[in-house]
Amino acid sequence: MEIYQHFRKEERPFIDQVEAWRKDVEMRFQRKLTDFLNPRERQIATSLLRNTDLQVEFSGEDDEERRRMIIAPEYELIEEEDFQLTLLEASYPAKFVSLEHRDVLGAFMSLGIKREKLGDLIVKDGFIHIIAAAEISDFIKMQLQQINKASVRWKEIEMGSRMTSEEEWKESSATVSSLRIDVVLKEIYNMPRKKSVMYIKGGQVKVNFRTVDDPSFLLEEGDLISLRGKGRSELTEVMGQTKKDKWRITFSVLS
Repeated sequence: MEIYQHFRKEERPFIDQVEAWRKDVEMRFQRKLTDFLNPRERQIATSLLRNTDLQVEFSGEDDEERRRMIIAPEYELIEEEDFQLTLLEASYPAKFVSLEHRDVLGAFMSLGIKREKLGDLIVKDGFIHIIAAAEISDFIKMQLQQINKASVRWKEIEMGSRMTSEEEWKESSATVSSLRIDVVLKEIYNMPRKKSVMYIKGGQVKVNFRTVDDPSFLLEEGDLISLRGKGRSELTEVMGQTKKDKWRITFSVLS
């Protein structure tokens, strides 16, 4: 398909999924509510559906990383409640137990809950907030009652009470010899190239939420990068090449 040439090979299954959703909505005249999509998936879906007669809406606010999508005939009215979301809150004794994002997410995964059924997760000041698909909220409340050594009890709260993350993006500029993932990773995280290659081959690096284990993988503007234990970053802008054929880039690191 000609449409594939605009995207990476590994993104083809999701492209096919979006195309299937589009055809189904057009044939049945019934809306489609998706699971939570990450930023790259939303970007792809928006691009594919832009020139159709369908409307595309996303749940929540712009600062949310994971959001559900509704594809619907253009004449339908879409309300926020149509996204079928639940905001769950639990508290834990922060003075005695230390919980991190990965601890809580791991607890969800251990119950067999798919990541696609969960939106943004915030752990802060002795509280946990998780946006979940409404269809699994009762299951969470009944089954997830302990995280590490902390007992938790979940309750539904108003969406407007959602905690916000205190993380900030810090932007920097650099010149690199290549847009290969090992070269850019070395620059962003200030490490020897051999170490960046080790991380990549060890399956500890993700690009747009997918594991990349090939050091020669070429990054593109807007790619989100995650290095286990080191946090996340983004290749925010590729500003072209210098006279010496090096690439001028801008990247942001989440701190």
